[in-house]
Amino acid sequence: MKKWKLVISQGLLAGSLASVISTAVLAIAGRRESGSAAAPLNAVSHWYWGDEALRQNKADLAHTAAGYLTHHAAATFWATLYAALASDRPALRTTPGIVLGAAATSATAGLIDFKFTPQRFTPGYEHRLSTGALLAVHAALAIGLAAGALALRDQYRDDEQPEDEEPEAPAPRIVRHVRAGRARYVEADDRSRFLKNTP
Repeated sequence: MKKWKLVISQGLLAGSLASVISTAVLAIAGRRESGSAAAPLNAVSHWYWGDEALRQNKADLAHTAAGYLTHHAAATFWATLYAALASDRPALRTTPGIVLGAAATSATAGLIDFKFTPQRFTPGYEHRLSTGALLAVHAALAIGLAAGALALRDQYRDDEQPEDEEPEAPAPRIVRHVRAGRARYVEADDRSRFLKNTP
């Protein structure tokens, strides 16, 4: 399998895991802090619906579905970017490397989303959740990214093996040969001993 296919596969898998896990945290945190599990996801759709999405508490197709699809797309983007950066770096495909890489990717996503993105295109759920809840959401995002990378790690190793490489030939066995002359001598000697012992 070509490496770019692995990158896309990891992006889709890790992005989906990161999206689902972080959405679950969003719902739990929203229920506790805003009284609505749908409120944080509704807020994500503010890039399209404007400020009304930031105040929407009830789950509906317009706000909640749009919010989830936006969140899922963002998680897949970061997962694919992480996969592309790690694909040529074996150190980032070890377990410690995957954990650190996923954490760094999630932290970078948070920094860019909350510090360098125009207000209209921020995640939106920061308006409904506390700082502690935001940290939990990005920790969940990192867990999903790491899980996806770990699941496909062995496929990268298989892809790095040359396809036309022939299996290594077994080491030759050392066989001891008895010289023909010595074999005849031993055979004749044994025969003479047999004749002497025969009555």
